[in-house]
Amino acid sequence: MSTIRPFRALRPTPESVDRVAAVPYDVVNTDEARALASDNPLSFLHVSRAEIGLPGTTDPYSEVVYSTAAKNFHTLRQSAPLIVEDTEAFYFYRLKMGSHVQTGLVAGYSVDEYDSDLIKKHERTRKEKEDDRTRHITTLKAQTGPVFLTYRASRAVDEVSDQVTSQPPLYDFTAADGVRHSAWKVTGQPAERLVDAFGRIPRLYIADGHHRAASAARTRKALKDRGETSPEADWMLAVAFPDNQMQIMPYNRVVKDLCVRSPEAFLAEVKARLAMVAGEPGSVRKGEVCMYLSGKWYTFSLKGVAREAVSDVAAALDVSLLQSRLLAPLLKIEDPRTDKRIDFVGGIRGIGELERLVNEGKAAVAFSMCPVTVDDLMKIADAGQIMPPKSTWFEPKLRDGLFCHLL
Repeated sequence: MSTIRPFRALRPTPESVDRVAAVPYDVVNTDEARALASDNPLSFLHVSRAEIGLPGTTDPYSEVVYSTAAKNFHTLRQSAPLIVEDTEAFYFYRLKMGSHVQTGLVAGYSVDEYDSDLIKKHERTRKEKEDDRTRHITTLKAQTGPVFLTYRASRAVDEVSDQVTSQPPLYDFTAADGVRHSAWKVTGQPAERLVDAFGRIPRLYIADGHHRAASAARTRKALKDRGETSPEADWMLAVAFPDNQMQIMPYNRVVKDLCVRSPEAFLAEVKARLAMVAGEPGSVRKGEVCMYLSGKWYTFSLKGVAREAVSDVAAALDVSLLQSRLLAPLLKIEDPRTDKRIDFVGGIRGIGELERLVNEGKAAVAFSMCPVTVDDLMKIADAGQIMPPKSTWFEPKLRDGLFCHLL
């Protein structure tokens, strides 16, 4: 079963929501965040990335960043303003990007179930990133960005969603990137039906936000260790979407050099390992990888790799096979989590970004991948396995600042 509970959200008024809502803190670097928030004092990036208002030489993990985040949070609560709900509630949150629509449930999700692995993970976390968000939450005494969850679609949940979202929304705005964000408050009998429906969902899966989830669990422990127990710390802010509404884009790879090879020599070595096939980079299929080298695209098949001999689901993914067949043996990328010679480009940026990086000499070669499926993600998580780093890029992105969970 999956336990959920309503909460008293801290949220913007409908009049200010479009100016408060901001992209997740971890999809932009400091310079990008500074540019996005430069002419908008209400942007939640002033809270989630508080270093943007400090000198450029400021360490983003220094004490002044967290104290500034707390100060900016207090200021934003007054100036936006942000209001605290009088009663506990759930919220349906809908995102529309082009023809794609997905509707998820904003709620408190159980930290106990996260700790006991009823909320399934598929990614390793990094201590420094956990430290950062844990310190952010404990300083603000609030969870300010939701974890992105998924679950196998439930007719019972869909029925409540259809009923509630047929009414006028609490929020309805279109962000600068063209994504439309809508939200509906859920209380009373529909909320009770949701608690019952989620109670019959056997497990939830983290799609995106492993560090946020880990930090929610660490925050509870930190507060207990300091004797500051709070019932609210038993719950983490998250939005859960049904698996049949999820959209995953590829997470492509670029490598800075060819290990002292000429492009011609590297291409010959790749051809010796993988069969070249017809295909354009924008239509790459599962079992294929497209490579951009010296101004040209080449498509190779991974089907020659003996998938039946691969002992686990994660190792059979295209991103894993690319790693084991090309990146490690030819380009000496042994650990893509730590190697500074490899970088990752979200599929939303398109193949044009891969071409630009290579054409401008910022990378020597680029690889365009077929996206991992939600079913792949769930199978890997169910098996207790870990996906390769940077395997999934979910779109559209949730916005920070729409709903905060006060501890």
